[in-house]
Formats: sequence, structure tokens, C-alpha cells
Amino acid sequence: MTRRAEPLRTCVGCRSRAAKSDLLRIVVERSATGEIRRLIPDLRGRMPGRGAHLHPDPECLALAERRRALGRALRVEGPLDLEPLREAVMTKRSLREGTKTMSAR
Repeated sequence: MTRRAEPLRTCVGCRSRAAKSDLLRIVVERSATGEIRRLIPDLRGRMPGRGAHLHPDPECLALAERRRALGRALRVEGPLDLEPLREAVMTKRSLREGTKTMSAR
């Protein structure tokens, strides 16, 4: 039986290609007034709208912020609220580090 190839996506932070399952999908949630746009993680990969992919790593998030890549990839202009995304990246990182600690025992 042959295995299907896993889809590849490009991280908007470091610009490296990785398996879709290794990256965090990000979508824009607009506020009621439409002025501030929140970037939220799409953990299931099923939320509507244009998405961008990012490694769940603070360094990749910092690179994407510095390069202003998130707004370009999502095709939005204006201020972006990155707080929900930062929380998700830090949570994923702590979960990943906890898994490494548990497996080392």
C-alpha cells in the first residue's frame, strides 16, 4: 500500500517549507467595528477565510512580525492584534517542551 504525500506549507516567519501538520494555521478575526483585527490560531484548520502558516516557535513569530509578513500573507492592512497568537505559540512551546521532558524520563 502506498502512502499519500503530506501537504507542504511555507512558514511566513522563517520561509522554510514544512509539513502542514507541523505548522500552526492563522486566520484573521475582525472586530465588530472592523478597526482592529485579531490574529487567531486555527487549531483544526477549518475556519473560514484566508490562512497563513507559522511554526509554533517564538523565533518564527518574531521574524514574521519584523518582516510584516503576517499582514501580507493574509492580505489585510492596518493594525493587527497578535496577543492571541503569542499565547498560542507559547502554549504550544510549553506543551512541546513538557513532552520532551516526559519522554526523557
